[in-house]
Amino acid sequence: MQAHQSPTATQTRSALVIDDHPLFCDALELTLKNAAQCQDIATADTLSGGLEILSRDGRRDVIVLDLNLPDVTGLDGLIRLKTQAPDTPVIVVSSMADNAMIAAAMEAGASGFVPKHSPHAEFRAALEAILAGRTYLPENFVDCPQPSDRANAVTRLSSLTAQQARILELICDGKLNKQIAYDLSIAETTVKAHVTAIMRKLAVQSRTQAVLVAQQAKFASILPTRDG
Repeated sequence: MQAHQSPTATQTRSALVIDDHPLFCDALELTLKNAAQCQDIATADTLSGGLEILSRDGRRDVIVLDLNLPDVTGLDGLIRLKTQAPDTPVIVVSSMADNAMIAAAMEAGASGFVPKHSPHAEFRAALEAILAGRTYLPENFVDCPQPSDRANAVTRLSSLTAQQARILELICDGKLNKQIAYDLSIAETTVKAHVTAIMRKLAVQSRTQAVLVAQQAKFASILPTRDG
């Protein structure tokens, strides 16, 4: 692993922490301030809250993301986050830290992965590496290539725009075009156009096949349960 370079004392950065455990968020804020000179730190306890902050405030220098949130589970949140903020490095912090999950998260666009039980020094090392433009993996990580269908599904899902990802999510919830149009306050013809584009990007011929692609990419759980 390459030597870590500490950011200069005069350099300030912004960060977003998305995690629903208040004590863990507090600890991450301290690490971000001390290790990465992050003075502008926003926090959210849901993915939707984090996406709203990004939409309102613009790009952050780094995002720290938990995989298990009240409104998402598994890689769904990471994929949606990278769709909205493709150029922002994301550090995944999760208790789901087996080799296959780490590999899947990196395939989905994470810049680094830190198991939640890691000591403070590892979070610091991950931040320094990622803010220096490198990736970070736990020292005990052993690469185990994903099955080709799952890796391919993650790659295809990552090509969707933010609106397309949201529409696919509603399709997975079993909603029809008319219901999706109502939920998103857009025309039904616009929904149909997006569905066509989604199927083209996912290389499928039907809504059912699109749902199957989404299922293949959900590593920890097939589909998160949502109300409405």
